[in-house]
Amino acid sequence: MAAEGHNVDANLVDMRPNHGHYFVKKTFGKPAYCHHCCDKIWGMLTTGYSCEMCNFICHEKCLRTVVSYCSSVALQLIKNPVAHTWSAPCLIKRKYCCVCRKRTDEAMSVECEVCEYYVHVDCSDLAVSDCKEAATYVANMESANAVQYHHMREGNLPKESKCVVCRKTCFSTECLAGMRCEWCGQTAHALCYRQMDKECDFGVLRKIMLPPMCLTIPRTELPMEQLLNISSHDQPQSLSSPSKIQADEVSTSGEDVKERDDSEVIRVFDGNNSYRLQISRNIQVPKHVSVQQVRDAALRRFHINDTPDRYYITQVVGEVEEELLEDPVPLRNVKRPEGKRAQIFIRYYDDPDKDEVKVYGGWLRKVPVTFCAISVSKDTVVQDMVTEALYHFGLDGSCWNRYNLIEVSLDRGVAERTCNPQENVLQLVRNLRKDSLRRYHVVRFYVQEKEDPHDHAVFVGNLPVSLAQRQYERILLKLLGAKEKPFTAIGPIYFEYGSLIITFNTPKAATAAVQKLQSAIYEEKKLIVLCLPNVQPQMIPKDVEPLLVLVNVKSGGCQGTELIQSFRKLLNPFQVFDVLNGGPLVGLYVFRNIPKYKILACGGDGTIGWVLQCLDIAKQDAACFSPPCGIVPLGTGNDLARVLRWGGGYTGEENPMDILKDVIEADTVKLDRWAVVFHEEERNQPTSSGTQTEMSEQTMNNPEDQTSMIIMNNYFGIGIDADVCLKFHNKRDANPEKFQSRLFNKTQYAKIGLQKMFFERTCKDLWKRIELEVDGRTIELPNIEGIVVLNLLSWGSGANPWGTSKEEGNFSKPTHYDGLLEVVGISDVSRLGLIQSKLAAGVRIAQGGSIRITTHEEWPVQVDGEPHIQPPGTITILKSALKAQMLYKPNHSSTHRKESQHKNSTHSHSGISKSRCDEAPLASPEQEFISEKRNILAKLAKKHNKRP
Repeated sequence: MAAEGHNVDANLVDMRPNHGHYFVKKTFGKPAYCHHCCDKIWGMLTTGYSCEMCNFICHEKCLRTVVSYCSSVALQLIKNPVAHTWSAPCLIKRKYCCVCRKRTDEAMSVECEVCEYYVHVDCSDLAVSDCKEAATYVANMESANAVQYHHMREGNLPKESKCVVCRKTCFSTECLAGMRCEWCGQTAHALCYRQMDKECDFGVLRKIMLPPMCLTIPRTELPMEQLLNISSHDQPQSLSSPSKIQADEVSTSGEDVKERDDSEVIRVFDGNNSYRLQISRNIQVPKHVSVQQVRDAALRRFHINDTPDRYYITQVVGEVEEELLEDPVPLRNVKRPEGKRAQIFIRYYDDPDKDEVKVYGGWLRKVPVTFCAISVSKDTVVQDMVTEALYHFGLDGSCWNRYNLIEVSLDRGVAERTCNPQENVLQLVRNLRKDSLRRYHVVRFYVQEKEDPHDHAVFVGNLPVSLAQRQYERILLKLLGAKEKPFTAIGPIYFEYGSLIITFNTPKAATAAVQKLQSAIYEEKKLIVLCLPNVQPQMIPKDVEPLLVLVNVKSGGCQGTELIQSFRKLLNPFQVFDVLNGGPLVGLYVFRNIPKYKILACGGDGTIGWVLQCLDIAKQDAACFSPPCGIVPLGTGNDLARVLRWGGGYTGEENPMDILKDVIEADTVKLDRWAVVFHEEERNQPTSSGTQTEMSEQTMNNPEDQTSMIIMNNYFGIGIDADVCLKFHNKRDANPEKFQSRLFNKTQYAKIGLQKMFFERTCKDLWKRIELEVDGRTIELPNIEGIVVLNLLSWGSGANPWGTSKEEGNFSKPTHYDGLLEVVGISDVSRLGLIQSKLAAGVRIAQGGSIRITTHEEWPVQVDGEPHIQPPGTITILKSALKAQMLYKPNHSSTHRKESQHKNSTHSHSGISKSRCDEAPLASPEQEFISEKRNILAKLAKKHNKRP
């Protein structure tokens, strides 16, 4: 069984005994394990029971207590289907297929990138579309009445999993066993999980989880990959593909080898469409079977769990004719084309005058039953069936025009179609059965409100930057091929990035626009087009601060791919975004109405700066002005992450769950940000006329044409360190595929440094050729080749140019929130190498709140690791009005945890522990412990001979 819990209703299908399993007695010639109790089936040639349809194995003593549903009925038990998002096919180790229950490393397999669902490629057409319901908001629902239920998944449990009911081990490495909630992570035995509370509290991640009941997603025909902002993979070729089934793919019936010698393999078609496309499945039956046995084997092969007497078997005669297959010994009369297997149809006895159709309530609010069975006749149309269904659901049937009937196909995913109100229902059902019986059994009819609570917002990126709104509208109309605007609103527009949001009234209009824009190319750039989820902030509990996860999958060694998959499985997948697909602005727009949330940026220092820069743009219209930002370091330098104690680099061995726990426990600290203003020197050019002179003077007198600004978070450099950084970036831009490893990147830095030491000393006389002012005072420079201006005490992958020795002169202990910058000189390339090797420090020059550097020739400069050549002029560094709050990772020592628990039990609002109070300020003055602060200041004053 794929999943159990609130989204599973056993009344949805008329099952045989044993929860849909078709058990046969079997002798096991090799070690086997019971999928119910997980114990070994002891002894050679031991007998047990095995399901012919899903390979469920159990002891004879466990047969009566089996509670796991067979995968043949699993799809029909799901109330609200949700499509999976498949990964690329590969061999997955130490997992089991959720359909056939065999190991996934025995054949090519795929996994869902959102939930713990694993399946062989050959079993993918039988996979159950029961992924996590991540968007369940219903209009007019109140937060107090919203309830989240467990989403239980069978098997593939983490090691050392304990049952929450009996406290015993419930995982198994030998078979698919045990149950686990995809939301809270609680695990239990198959027998025990029914004793668990039905409601799910999201477990330890509750405080940062974006609840599904506050989310809506667009009702479109677009794949789930695009709704989740996931790079699509090629869909696995499954048993339903047009390719013919080979002999080794047949379903055996448990006979030994001698009995198989007296058997025959038959190709079975389930309808006209499958025969037209030559999509068949094979059954292997003894030659002396009856028609009923052939029929039952064919039904099991197609996972049709229904009353067998409703079906009959025909054989293919010619190209379009069929002939009823009858006893006795029906296989003797089957026609076998030369060199081919016998071909048969499985058909359904249709009543020419009436039928019964199930209609589901789906996501309708307060529907007392999951479905209702409605009798239809020759004259019944969709409108009549909707009216009757509304009466069964306790709703006003006279308002049928406010509802649609949606045909939902669960065949290899979830596909929807809105039925025409005047469509004949009986003819619709008959056509489905004739085309494919398998598809008929996985097609459902849902009543759905026409009024959609979702705001159909579409993100469009990769447009030209800094255009006017009318210009963007003209571009969109041209790409959409429309004379009038198909969208109702445009904006916000992110001019700096050439991105914008357009909003539509209906899902049909949004879908049509997205499909056109997806394939559009403007100025040789393919547009980035995303359908965005909608958050209802009033549904978020007051004590919850949802976490917005932004991952750069190509940072550092491209480790973000596995990390983003883990976060999607642990959290709501709609709160996890890949910044390479639309940038941070996509997630920031989705979270714009949430009054309080956190950000986790996964990438290097450049990614963090990108996130903060986008936050400066997006927060003007956001409910949360300055959300705190945590870091998972994926880059090469990761200096800001080191200062905030998130580490020097993600290695892949860290548990993503531990990272999220650290985010919950992290303290909020401030980060100083600085504006680096570059103003080029005015240069007079000779002119031949007075008009040209006048024009050049106007150009020179316009400071905006010669001034640019960059926001600095970490450090600024001019001279030798910027020169090395520039050479490295040029080499990486030329061959980006070679720079995929942190170790290789650092090796290239060292190589460039050696070249500069022995062959190129372009910055030799820098101290003579520039002027430095700090807080308005001219500073006399020593003999140096480079200057580094620090906001952090981490530079160049964790080095500290300022040094860790005692304070000298009037210099105070630097921090990243004191409003001061540290100016350090680098004497030469050899000193640069020693500093980066953490064997030496630079030359302390000054400390102040404003820096001004004047140059009369061009120099290499770098801001937060981004280098360029700066023409002559002035470089001014001033405190920026832009603020940033960061998350400071907690200490994981046992002593710290005990102290934190003690403080949390003593004070309702805990501050920062004593061990780090001198490094990180409290989030607000109200949270300070005055007595503790005075004691710490007194100790610092005593240590540094200062008065508190």
